[in-house]
Amino acid sequence: MNRPGGWWGRKSTPAKVETYTRWSFHSFALIELLTAGGPVIGQAGPRPAAVLLLMVTAHSVLCAVTASRTLDWLRGGREQPVRTLWALGGVTVAVAVASLTVVTHGPAGRDVDGAAGGVFAIVLVFGSGVVALGVRGRRRVSASVAGFAAGAGAVSLALGLPAPAALVIALVVLVGGGFFAFTCVFSVWLLNAVYELDEARETRARLAVAEERLRFGRDLHDVMGRNLAVIALKSELAVQLAQRERPEAVTQMIEVQRLAHEAQREVREVVRGYREADLGSELAGAQGVLAAAGIDCTVTGSATGLPAPVQSALGWVVREAATNVLRHGDARRCAVGLTVLEGRVVLTVENDGVPPAGGRGRGAGLVGLRERLAEIGGTLRAGPAGDGRFLLTAEVPLPSHPGEAPSGAAVASPVPRSVSEVTP
Repeated sequence: MNRPGGWWGRKSTPAKVETYTRWSFHSFALIELLTAGGPVIGQAGPRPAAVLLLMVTAHSVLCAVTASRTLDWLRGGREQPVRTLWALGGVTVAVAVASLTVVTHGPAGRDVDGAAGGVFAIVLVFGSGVVALGVRGRRRVSASVAGFAAGAGAVSLALGLPAPAALVIALVVLVGGGFFAFTCVFSVWLLNAVYELDEARETRARLAVAEERLRFGRDLHDVMGRNLAVIALKSELAVQLAQRERPEAVTQMIEVQRLAHEAQREVREVVRGYREADLGSELAGAQGVLAAAGIDCTVTGSATGLPAPVQSALGWVVREAATNVLRHGDARRCAVGLTVLEGRVVLTVENDGVPPAGGRGRGAGLVGLRERLAEIGGTLRAGPAGDGRFLLTAEVPLPSHPGEAPSGAAVASPVPRSVSEVTP
């Protein structure tokens, strides 16, 4: 059964636990038959033994059927088996009364009385436990077991047993039935917990896949945004130059071709998950791209000495900011500043030429940047700064280990806090 590909091996872990639980309930019915039927065969006479054994067998089979249907109901596979539960309760009472009648009014003999008394107690214990499995809530379970115990004591008194004996019988049913009910309810709770853990594991796997898809989409947007904006700009310039029959149009189209190849390479790197933005390269690239578009761009500060995760995160910020300066508004000047202040790195990007609406500041690009910075404890602020200016400020904490303070990241003179951004 345990060999690879076998019946057991093909089951999931929750399914294995459910199979184990279900057969445990079935084994309880077998235990009832053995514990109650064994003494009957050895101690009672042929006729009483046959009657008692037949009743115990019927009750055991009904307990197994009820437990199986109740487990299906608890797992959501069927409606609550109300009729089966009532039938089990009725049969339990009938078998208990019949066995107690044998004790009080049946054939005389100690062995017969002991066998019938054992049937009485065992049937009530197992019956009350299985019936308690078919109700929800601790109070209802406790009330069900207590009801069987009280009924056992009352029936004992009604059939002529002394009060002390009836009290002992009620206590035995209460303790035994309570323990059996607790065992059944706990088994079902454990089974539900296993299913919930398995669902949580599957949910976690789906969330991990969704997060990776979001990361890929964010990286793809960051990589392609600037290159496509520059390609569009240079293509427009090449068209205008070609219409004027200027030879520079060829140069611009060569540059477009180079940018297209670069974008293709970077997309491949993103797909492979190997790409990391380099802050120094991104600062130089942003300055060159903006200058080519006729925007005066100044960069103050240096990325030298900054940890790789900080450089990567801020590199994406620079790339997105440069993209938005090109894409939105009519900027003439852009200032990028990089500063280290009190254990954190502050990157500012400021540009003019913002339309009166002030830009949106909540596009997909900025959302992606905020998510990326949040992963390393950073923050991002972006919005209009007055006088037609737009300011983007990114802050990233530095590692707190001694001796890791970056060098060369301070600015020679203060720079207006930076920004640029809005994405479609």
